[in-house]
Amino acid sequence: MESTLFVLAIATILIVLIFEYTNGFHDAANIIATVIASRAMTPVQAVVLVAFFEFLGPLLGGTAVANTIGKLITLDDLDRELSLTIVLCGLVGAIAWNLLTWWRGIPSSSSHAMVGGLAGVVVVATGADHVAWGFGDLLHGELNGVTKVVAALILSPIIGFWVGFVLHKIMLRLLRGAHPSINRDLRHLQFVTSAGLAFSHGANDAQKSMGILTLVLLLGGFIPTFEVPLWVIVVCSCAITLGILSGGWQIVRTLGFSIYKIRPLHALDSQMTAATVIFSSSLFGAPVSTTHVVASSIMGIGASERPKAVRWNKAFEIATTWLITIPGAALMSICCYLLVRAFT
Repeated sequence: MESTLFVLAIATILIVLIFEYTNGFHDAANIIATVIASRAMTPVQAVVLVAFFEFLGPLLGGTAVANTIGKLITLDDLDRELSLTIVLCGLVGAIAWNLLTWWRGIPSSSSHAMVGGLAGVVVVATGADHVAWGFGDLLHGELNGVTKVVAALILSPIIGFWVGFVLHKIMLRLLRGAHPSINRDLRHLQFVTSAGLAFSHGANDAQKSMGILTLVLLLGGFIPTFEVPLWVIVVCSCAITLGILSGGWQIVRTLGFSIYKIRPLHALDSQMTAATVIFSSSLFGAPVSTTHVVASSIMGIGASERPKAVRWNKAFEIATTWLITIPGAALMSICCYLLVRAFT
């Protein structure tokens, strides 16, 4: 019994780290797409710079998001083997969705995939009462559980769109009449803004896996309370950084070239917008999708300048993927769970 539990816990931890790795290479494109499209850096320069600051994000960004994610589901009243199996299947479903959308070059949300995968398998395996929906807290004016996650995932792209829209308007006014050579300075400034975006991404996205990994340790009886250990922070930082170094070039083409024609100023504004929105969300413990924020900021910037030049059909395709990610990942995790139960 104990040996089986230990093996299952190790397998689940490995799957968490694999998810974090796929999250890294899936979201690498979201961070470096505008840098490459504006020709501020070569792909190698962009990936190395982003990887370094991505690694620092989880180490210095706190654990507020990890606490939110780790408390989305309550499985402590179940058999330990069953609870770990449920988490394992939820993560496998999320990974499968990440790989599918990466293969198709579609910038979907790893955050949506994780929430969908975990919530879907928990509802089927144990019932909806084991998911912290947060509806009761919402009636008292508080955001917790799935309600908090969904609110953050819905509001962040809207905020990203309008912050990008307003910021670009301001920048256009400030740089009105500037000599074209200003583009060289704008490209240089992207070394700072892309570093900020990478740090923000690491501080938000790596914490999601930190929360799940800590939950696994708690369910397996390896730690007494939900408190993120230092080694969990370090290994999640390493996993997402390795993923970043792998890159997601299919998605770079979608975000960097398929929504709006990116110039140095557009790239700079998009990076500042996304970094600000994502890091602010991290401080409030709200997990957001980097994919959503970056894509919506590009749309907002394009709409503020030339709305007709924005490729809204591509934006519609991305939005459709956002909507189907949670049920899609949930379906994959449920199928995984049913297969496991059929052979055990």
